[in-house]
Amino acid sequence: MSKKQLKYGEAMDELNRILAALESETIDVDEVSAKVKRAAELIALCREKIEKTELEVRTIVQDFAAENKG
Repeated sequence: MSKKQLKYGEAMDELNRILAALESETIDVDEVSAKVKRAAELIALCREKIEKTELEVRTIVQDFAAENKG
C-alpha cells in the first residue's frame, strides 16, 4: 500500500511542529535524529512541490501569452 502524498500545507505544518519541539527542547534525545531526518524529507518534498508548481505556472503563462499574441 502506498503512503498518501502530503499536501504542501500539511508538510509545512508538520515541519513547524518539529521545529517548535526542537526549539522548546521537548523532544527526547533519542528522537532528535529521527525528527531531523523527517524534517529533511519534508523540506525536500516542499521544494519539489514549489518547483513543480513554478514550472506549471510558467507553462500556463507562456501558453496564454502565445494565444494572445496575434
